Amino acid sequence: MLNIGCFLSISKGYMHCLKETEYVGGNTFQFFTRNPRGGGAKPVDEKDAAEFVKAAEEKGFAKILAHAPYTLNPCAAAENVWEFTRNTMADDIARMEYIPGNMYNFHPGSHVGQGIETGISKISDTLNAILKPDMHTTVLLETMAGKGSEVGSRFEELREIMDRTELSDKLGVCLDTCHVYDAGYDILNDLDGVLHKFDDIIGLERLNAIHINDTKNLFESHKDRHEKIGEGHLGKDAFKRIINHEKLRDLPFFLETPNDIEGYKAEISLLKEMYDAG
Repeated sequence: MLNIGCFLSISKGYMHCLKETEYVGGNTFQFFTRNPRGGGAKPVDEKDAAEFVKAAEEKGFAKILAHAPYTLNPCAAAENVWEFTRNTMADDIARMEYIPGNMYNFHPGSHVGQGIETGISKISDTLNAILKPDMHTTVLLETMAGKGSEVGSRFEELREIMDRTELSDKLGVCLDTCHVYDAGYDILNDLDGVLHKFDDIIGLERLNAIHINDTKNLFESHKDRHEKIGEGHLGKDAFKRIINHEKLRDLPFFLETPNDIEGYKAEISLLKEMYDAG
């Protein structure tokens, strides 16, 4: 079975997202924990969360993925931004414990001129401050495109963050197809080679989820502009190889393409047609 879903708004609750996911033909979904541009989060509806956990298990849903707001920067130079990030991420993870066993994804951030080593150190300091031994949520570092002073466009940088994090067993990686291609990993012409490199540096057992997006950009452009599946520089054939690859096919895939709900439904149908269930 292809584990596939899209970005949905959690504002109406987990059960509403479950029903929307069924409408688009998926069996998982991604959501922002709060407004993606920052701000407070709605109180957790414990009844809704409990109903979702039960229904998701009964329906055989794959793990779902929460996404941290874009405004967070775990390696910010400004102390107030860094503190806001730590507090928000800690609150997000606490809220995720109402739906235990799922995943929380974040952008490693931008070192804003401090240098890559300082950036990596501050990200691991952030994680050391918020990860708890008894938590039931896996926290994912997202692969980035490498625009500006972004940290996380190289597999080695993600590995170093993990190595400096005390509770590294709570960490995993979300690979974004648009980002890694823009960063210089040629998943179009050498998917096996990229996965071998990932396995050698990080370990494929750490790969927990995939953001499945085409790209508006040429290879190694170090930009971040997603495109609909098959309409960018990766193309349909690349995605057929990705979703059917023996190392990837059982992972949950999350669409972040520029689409409305009907567009997501069409893309999920297309990807299911390309998936070899045998």
